[in-house]
Order: sequence, then structure tokens, then C-alpha cells
Amino acid sequence: MRLAILGDVHGNRFALEAVLADIRAAAPDQLLNLGDSVWGAADPAGAWALQAEHAPVNVRGNTGERVAGLREGKAAMRDWLLAQLPAQVPGLLAALPTFVDVAGGEVRVCHGSPRSPWEDLLLTEEGEDDTTRPAHFREVRERLGDFTYAAGGRVCVVGHTHHEMLAVVDGVTVVNAGPVSRQKDGLPLARWVLLTRRNGTWAAEFRRTPYDVAAAAAWARAHAPGSQGEFEAAWLTAGREP
Repeated sequence: MRLAILGDVHGNRFALEAVLADIRAAAPDQLLNLGDSVWGAADPAGAWALQAEHAPVNVRGNTGERVAGLREGKAAMRDWLLAQLPAQVPGLLAALPTFVDVAGGEVRVCHGSPRSPWEDLLLTEEGEDDTTRPAHFREVRERLGDFTYAAGGRVCVVGHTHHEMLAVVDGVTVVNAGPVSRQKDGLPLARWVLLTRRNGTWAAEFRRTPYDVAAAAAWARAHAPGSQGEFEAAWLTAGREP
């Protein structure tokens, strides 16, 4: 069994098109989407249309909660996005679950952690300057909740942090998939994960896909409101937040 998992599209149609082409070539059995689907400025309407047709969002992302009106903040960006998107999008995002189990319960997917789309699973914030460190095993185990090896859990895949990471905690493999858009490591490559089950065990492969970054940046500059276009273009071009 082979599962393709993407997340953190962040309204980048150009990156998503490249990832979907890569996934089609891999021919997985199932495609899953970890959320944060439209909060961005490289054609969010186009990105939503592609996801609706080819990669429906499975779980609620933290910026999905903003779009849905479940969390306040960044009202100007939300207002612009709502003008770009079909009217039903906020309701659809609000109705999504925090996690979904597939493959007979062996694989759990969520955006941040099974408890909250806002919670990092493999990182822990420390101090007042929002610095992070790798989470201790006991912290990860607590955040996984009832998803245990003894109960049949084998792999938990999350997004949210925009970092590719992997750990094994009490027999459960925890995978932090890289983002389709808005990378944080200085490499402006779209990311996704391929999970393969063979002989009763799962293996994770981090995939990186080049895309037309210049076209995405140009779209953002031409269409996004105020300074958001230049901010988005700078982030996509550099592969890290300005």
C-alpha cells in the first residue's frame, strides 16, 4: 500500500501543480491532505480548485481555522481570501476533523498534532522569543494521545511546522512532512511524503519537487493586497520567511 501525503499548500497553485504531477507519476493508492490549504497569495482560488478536484483537505489546519472564522487575527488577509474563494470554503474548513485514521487505523494524519492544529508535534517552543527545540520523546508521546503501537498505530504524519522531520516514539513512527509552499529551510522546493507499506511495515520517503517559483512570485506581486504580495514573493523566492 502506498499513501501520498501533502500539506501546507498555502494558496500556492504553482507549487501544487508540480506536486500533483509528481504524485500522479508515483501512482499511490490514496492521496491525503494535511490542511493549511489556502492561506497564501500565489493564486489561492486556483490552489483551492485543484485541491477540491484532486486532493480534498482531510483535516483542519490552523490557518484553515482562521479562514473559517474559528480564530481571530489577520483580518485583512482573511477578507481578501474570502473574496477570492467560493462562498462555501469557510464552512467546509470548519467542519473538518482534527485527525483522520486510514489504512485500518495504522496511519493517523493531522495538521499540527492529534490534539490541535496549532500544536507542534515534534517541536517545542521555549522562551519568549518563540525559539523551538526538538520535542522530548515523552512530550511527543503525550501529544499523540491514544494513538499507540499497542492499539495498532504505526505512523502519524503531520505538517504545520514546515520542517521535514522523523522520529520513532514507543514504536510509532512520527513524520513531519515538509510544506508544499512557504518553505523554511532556504530551499524553495515543494515537498510531500510517500508512505509505503511492505511486508507489514511502513517506510517514509520525503519528496522534493521543483516548481516555477518566479511565476508564483509574480502572481503574488500582481494580485495580492498591499504589502502582502511582496512579502509572499520574497518568502517563496528565498525559501524562508522574510
